[in-house]
Amino acid sequence: MRYEWQLGWRYVRAGRGGRDGYLSFISGASVLGIALGVAALIVVLSVLNGFSVEVRDRMLSVIAHVELFAADGGPVPEGVAATVRRDPQVKAVAPFIAGQGLLGRGDELRPVRVRGIDVALEAEVSDVVRGLRNTALAGLVPGQNQIVLGIELARELKVAPGQPVTLVQPDPTQPGGAPRMVPLTVAATFEAGHFEYDSTLAFMLLPDAQALFGAAGASGLQLRLLDRDRAGEVGRRLAVEIGPGILVRDWTRTNRQWFESVQIQKQMLFLILALIVAVAAFNLVSTLVMTVTDKRADIAILRTLGASPASIMGIFIVQGAVSGFIGTMAGLVLGLAIAFNVGAIVRGIEQVVGASLLPSNIYLIDHMPSLPLASDIVPIVLVSLALSFVATLYPSWRASRLQPAEALRYE
Repeated sequence: MRYEWQLGWRYVRAGRGGRDGYLSFISGASVLGIALGVAALIVVLSVLNGFSVEVRDRMLSVIAHVELFAADGGPVPEGVAATVRRDPQVKAVAPFIAGQGLLGRGDELRPVRVRGIDVALEAEVSDVVRGLRNTALAGLVPGQNQIVLGIELARELKVAPGQPVTLVQPDPTQPGGAPRMVPLTVAATFEAGHFEYDSTLAFMLLPDAQALFGAAGASGLQLRLLDRDRAGEVGRRLAVEIGPGILVRDWTRTNRQWFESVQIQKQMLFLILALIVAVAAFNLVSTLVMTVTDKRADIAILRTLGASPASIMGIFIVQGAVSGFIGTMAGLVLGLAIAFNVGAIVRGIEQVVGASLLPSNIYLIDHMPSLPLASDIVPIVLVSLALSFVATLYPSWRASRLQPAEALRYE
């Protein structure tokens, strides 16, 4: 081992517990700051990844990979379904009728999005309906005006299966658009695990929805693909094949603002927390400057023994780089340990404080997900190591410029 590495490592160990207590404290604080900054970056980005994937999967359990609508708001022509089924990426197609209104019971009134479905076909494109096909949706009888409510919507209306509710809609046949009251019966409830859908969505049988909204046919088609990540490509291809008059929307555009906001938040948090790592890394500058001042006599002796300025610079680069490496690796271990157990940690905190840290009506989900990705962790580690190395250059260069005669004048 070259003596530059040996001396650099000796100074690292001396900085941690040597003669100068203040120098030891500054050195330890620098390493600890890097470790905490790296750990914070890993944990925050892992939680954002987990949150994004969790919400995306819950969204896709309710919504289709691709949806088609008639541009004029009317029914989708029958030939469209046959056209989309010929696409090799399309796994299943289901017609639906969508409508909106206000659902009420007693003094409670809530907005609702009613979706009329063919249960057998819808089960092929929707994970939620597939799970309800033999339970909540099995008891629906055509012509009985039955409705299946999201669990949060039923809770807000204080209604249970078997009880009546009233759908309030504008009636275009009445003067001034007077509302029309349609009595319905709650057949069952469902839980998608996504607050937005659990609090606003309701299912009906397709014939009942067609009669309720006066539709001449299905107002749209839902498609399930073999590869959901190719939804944008498939949507564009189908739009060209079908031609004008049909609007095609894939799942990435259905909630485009949400996905874009998560991505922007992730980028901004990476930048902010990277600055924290940078501050901790550049604390190494003060540590090395103090070490150089403390080791002036040692540097002078090495120079008189024939050490070159490059060798002196290398000693202190090794000291700073090793400190940065130790801090980065400690942060990596700590960050991964927290990221893989953040759910249990949050549950423990909730039990201690007696309150929910993630109300589902605000954060869409009620637990803390986490998904550490190598694509995030590797750049974090590389950036931390690079900042630690850059922080060593100036103090090391100053040490290499020290003149032996001047350093030994007062020794």
